[in-house]
Amino acid sequence: MNRDEAQGKADQLKGRAKEVAGDLSDDERLKNEGEADRAAGRAEEAFGKGREKVGEAIKEAGDKIKR
Repeated sequence: MNRDEAQGKADQLKGRAKEVAGDLSDDERLKNEGEADRAAGRAEEAFGKGREKVGEAIKEAGDKIKR
C-alpha cells in the first residue's frame, strides 16, 4: 500500500464519520461533505493502486532488460 492508497482510505473513513454525524444531527451540509470526502477518498485510493501497478510494470520491465 502506498501513500495515496493510505490517504484515500483515511479520507473515506473521515467522510463516513461526517456522514454519520450529519445523520445523527440532521445536518444535511455535514452529511453531503462526508459523501464528497468518501468519493474523493475512493478516487485517491484508485489513483494510488494505478500508480502502484505502473511502478510494478516498470520494475518488471527493468528486470527483464537486466537478464
